[in-house]
Amino acid sequence: MADTKKTAGAFDIRNFIGMLLGLYGIILTLMGLFGDKELEKTGGVNANLWTGLVLLVVSAGFMTWARLRPTVVPDHVEPVTDDATRPAPRKKQRPKHGH
Repeated sequence: MADTKKTAGAFDIRNFIGMLLGLYGIILTLMGLFGDKELEKTGGVNANLWTGLVLLVVSAGFMTWARLRPTVVPDHVEPVTDDATRPAPRKKQRPKHGH
């Protein structure tokens, strides 16, 4: 049996963050290029364009990071035992079928 590691892949949170920042980056870059630049409000700087470009770079960084150092999912995880200090709902006790 080959020793293959399973990774989080598309479900890695860095991919979601990268995609979201990339989407905002695309929108702001397009607004900076084609929208009203309102340079008098920002001291002569096209804020939408520069912010959009920075978001695209950060998005590429997140996506590259997720690709180069993937999150490895363990093959087997021990089940959680019922713990009174755990904030999750309690496990239901199975009725015993003793005679």
